[in-house]
Amino acid sequence: MGFGDLLEEVGGFGRFQWIHVTLISFPGLLMASQNLLNNFVSGVPTHHCRLSANHSHFNLSLYQVDDKQLLKVFIPQDASGSRLERCRRYVEPQWQLLATNGLANSSALQTEVCLDGWTYDQSEFLSTTVSEWDLVCSMRPLKQMIQSIYMGGVLAGAIIYGGLSDRFGRRSILIWTYLQLAVLGCSSALLPSYTAYCAFRFLSGMAVSGIILNTVSLKVEWIPTKSRTIVGTLSSFFFTFGQMVLSGLAYWLRDWRKLQVAVCAPHFLFFAYSWWYTESARWLVLKRRSEDALKSLHRVAQINGKPEMAEKLTLEVLESHMSKEIESSRSSFTAYDLLRTRQMRRISICLVAVWFSTSFAYYGVAMDLQKFGVNIYIMQIIFAAVDFPAKLLALGMLSYLGRRVSQATCLFLSALVIFSNIFVPSDLQTLRTAFACLGKAFTSASFTTVYLYTGELYPTVLRQTGMGFVSTMARIGSMAAPAVLILDEVLPPLPSVVYGGAAVLAAGFACFLPETLNMPLPDTIEDVEEKRSCERSVKQLEKRGVALNEGVALNDMKESEATGLNAL
Repeated sequence: MGFGDLLEEVGGFGRFQWIHVTLISFPGLLMASQNLLNNFVSGVPTHHCRLSANHSHFNLSLYQVDDKQLLKVFIPQDASGSRLERCRRYVEPQWQLLATNGLANSSALQTEVCLDGWTYDQSEFLSTTVSEWDLVCSMRPLKQMIQSIYMGGVLAGAIIYGGLSDRFGRRSILIWTYLQLAVLGCSSALLPSYTAYCAFRFLSGMAVSGIILNTVSLKVEWIPTKSRTIVGTLSSFFFTFGQMVLSGLAYWLRDWRKLQVAVCAPHFLFFAYSWWYTESARWLVLKRRSEDALKSLHRVAQINGKPEMAEKLTLEVLESHMSKEIESSRSSFTAYDLLRTRQMRRISICLVAVWFSTSFAYYGVAMDLQKFGVNIYIMQIIFAAVDFPAKLLALGMLSYLGRRVSQATCLFLSALVIFSNIFVPSDLQTLRTAFACLGKAFTSASFTTVYLYTGELYPTVLRQTGMGFVSTMARIGSMAAPAVLILDEVLPPLPSVVYGGAAVLAAGFACFLPETLNMPLPDTIEDVEEKRSCERSVKQLEKRGVALNEGVALNDMKESEATGLNAL
């Protein structure tokens, strides 16, 4: 008997688990807002050079043409001829262009960079970091730098908070990261400079990583084995709804500072009620705090309507159930233990590939919504909506096909869709957008699967360290994804080839992971290694069984032939 049996005795998936999962999943509504916030906070409004001081006195309304036509006197058109050039203006007004309706050859006319700044259209965004700090033209890379710095913070948070959670507990670190994100996130909206904003976004990213990692572990470690699949998948819909919440808030506010506060301030509420959370009893036992674990289990039994179990469950009963785990906990563990033994090394290497590729493809599609030529608010809702069928598909696959097949299939299908988009002509924008949505759906399903799968693969003594280690690779993937888009200038299909190739490679790695469907969570490294040994023994017995059956059939055949010859 193990901890899973104790959970069943104190009510299984009862009232406590319902409340616990709901409260701990609710902040997920705003995790999507943090990860995708840069789409709106740093949205790029339509813009053109501000008229020079010498020409700003012109009253454009005096001329018998609309403002757009008159601007062509001061601002050249871009190469496509469909809009004004964003980064250059004429040195002198070209009034002759009015007479020719702007159709004269203007390529030979002298132009200059935007020496007096830019004029921004406010129909889509009232204010963004781009319009406030002029992150356009030569400064455009600084816009993507904000997201890369944020993801760098998420990366640092995965490394730091993963280890701290295994040392100080899931609950304590989760409570701290709620407060960290609330304070630093709201403070970001008050900062006057680009540099300071980037620094605070880095620290906010660290907090986001701590929240995500500890939410997964604290949730999984209180859920009975048979309920993990459906609860883990359904609770991921909070992230999906969060993408719609982000789109609604961004459309309503249209100002980056107000939006920044709106997505961070609710974490003060999460911080206030997070003190209700109960620390993982598994972790408490393995940290030789059995008395605290017993109190937690008594509380769970009371809330689940099992007061009689609170009386029967004693310290001796708890320690007898987890004697092997307690003995193992006397050793100290580090990140090195993720690679020290054969099976742990195999799991870690495969998960590194899966996490990197999933995040790489996901953020390659989701972090540049303006490129699709559709209203950015509508595009965000569309991208969120495709998650619903994708995650329901993932739920069915996880429940009936298992984790390994589901993970490999989601990655392979996302690669297939990404590769297919290479062959769609650029003028078929609707079809290309549909393929992009489909690719995002499969990568989202892969994320849902890998979060649950990783929590089941790593033992309790190293679960947070393992989650931090592999999710570190996910953050590297999310940081690398925007850089790959530069390859578009060399050859347009190259980014899709890279994204799809990484997904195919990761699907192959996923095939080497062990299956965890309906299996108890491992608590120690020995549990992981013994499980693999048992799988090998079963396979060997199956092979021997086949060989034995073939031998028996062969002997029966020989005896039949001998009997026939004797009869003749």
